[in-house]
Amino acid sequence: MAQLDKAKMIVDKDFRIAEIDERIYGSFIEHLGRAVYGGIYEPDHPSANENGFRMDVIELVKQLNVPIVRYPGGNMVSAYNWEDGVGPKEERPRRLELAWRTIETNQVGTNEFAQWAKEANSEVMMAVNLGTRGIDAARNLLEYCNHPEGTYYSDLRIKHGYREPHKIKTWCLGNEMDGPWQIGHKTADEYGRLAAETAKAMRLVDPSIELVSCGSSGIQMPTFPEWEAKTLDHTYDYVDFVSLHQYYGNRDSDTANYLARTLDMDHFIKTVISTCDYIQAKKRSKKKINLSFDEWNVWYHSNDQDARLDPWTIAPPQLEDHYNFEDALLVGSMLITLLKHADRVKMACMAQLVNVIAPIMAEQGGSWKQTIFYPYMHASAFGRGVSLQPVVSSPLHDTKDYTDVPYLDSAAVYNEEKEEVTIFALNRHLSESLPLTADVRSFADYRLVEHIVLEHDDLKAVNSLNEEKVKPHGNGSAELKDGIIEAQLSKASWNVIRLAK
Repeated sequence: MAQLDKAKMIVDKDFRIAEIDERIYGSFIEHLGRAVYGGIYEPDHPSANENGFRMDVIELVKQLNVPIVRYPGGNMVSAYNWEDGVGPKEERPRRLELAWRTIETNQVGTNEFAQWAKEANSEVMMAVNLGTRGIDAARNLLEYCNHPEGTYYSDLRIKHGYREPHKIKTWCLGNEMDGPWQIGHKTADEYGRLAAETAKAMRLVDPSIELVSCGSSGIQMPTFPEWEAKTLDHTYDYVDFVSLHQYYGNRDSDTANYLARTLDMDHFIKTVISTCDYIQAKKRSKKKINLSFDEWNVWYHSNDQDARLDPWTIAPPQLEDHYNFEDALLVGSMLITLLKHADRVKMACMAQLVNVIAPIMAEQGGSWKQTIFYPYMHASAFGRGVSLQPVVSSPLHDTKDYTDVPYLDSAAVYNEEKEEVTIFALNRHLSESLPLTADVRSFADYRLVEHIVLEHDDLKAVNSLNEEKVKPHGNGSAELKDGIIEAQLSKASWNVIRLAK
């Protein structure tokens, strides 16, 4: 095969998309599987601190620099009574958890999770139950979390040992209420009315909060995007964000098609933006609704195993995808897609963080990094600042479901404060390296710091506690001369090219 045509980029400091909200590097912890029990919380583990939190897990979370974590669900929240998870642990009830058909012990609840987030240097994105409950439970939980003192629920928090309010800023109005699988599933009008009235009550308790209205559970939903249009007709004046959820998998073992899935993700984002802006125009509003992509990841490896689980056990191993190298490539491409839409996607949560479809796995013998840990870590570390709009030309290819797929998927970030520029670049070609020329002459006096590469000859290679097969190296080929970067992007590789003044 002849060498691929060269891919070209022009990266200019004046071609700006938007300032990146650091919360696009958020994540998610649900009371599901071993995410909480045996994940972040395991009092008997050798690494556990006095609060029962595994410090080996917290150290890995800190490496990812996760700014916000969504909690407690997810499907679980739609039948959750938050009162079950506060107060003396010995008095907390065990409940049938209906979403995932397990036993919930409630040994971790609102206060414990707020404490964990503090120790992990993160904030909480709290979800309220709009499935089996509604306005009253939501406003009471907000009072419990955020009101200083002198009222029933704020004083109850103090009685439970937390004098200072948690000051949780960001709140999700339910979860995936468009889904027939959801306990308390609602029509768009039913949800829109309830969410609007809940939002109004919550803002009376604490006017400083941000609120997220439920969008569609995926682009494949038959009600998409009518769901967004109908629900936002009710909630537009009272919320700040609408949510998006999307997972991908390579079930038919077609890697080229799999790595093109982010074209679908891009279309999803653009459609939600246009729907939001239609409602803005319809209401003649000056307010712009932003997007919270608060569930995204690869999820399919564990489906067969989960179908065989016995119900009503405590913290069984559910949704424990063991990610391979090609999954890491797609995750990198999904992060690039979020950066391309930094003007409207202001929050995003990789779902989830520990054990459950997660970058971090925790076993009794220790914790370890899945393949997808690395692109997430790189984006979180080096993707802070302004998202730039590169001018890109790339050779194209077609896959089973997509046409004109660029072999180069890329984003550029300018951190003005640190005087750093980062180019994230994915080569989708499975057998050929991709020559890249990047014109960075607008960044005079900048030098090449490093060219990090994540690559592996086996697309199905996985990591484990005992062997880390897939990990990045710093031996990329990029060279900078007279404001021009020349690089060879290895076949099927994730690349981080960093410049600094």
